[in-house]
Amino acid sequence: MYAWLFRHLPGPRWVRILLSVLLLAAVVVALFGWVFPALAPHLPLDDGTVGAAPPPR
Repeated sequence: MYAWLFRHLPGPRWVRILLSVLLLAAVVVALFGWVFPALAPHLPLDDGTVGAAPPPR
């Protein structure tokens, strides 16, 4: 997949590398800006499991 994308980007090698880095940055921004916040309410990330043990019976 990455080779296909790299082959289809225009320009010489340094331009393709720059475009690849910019595309990667755009994907990271999209994930942290929209995808992860949209999924956060559906994930049990704030359910703590560390705490005091119940008293013995």
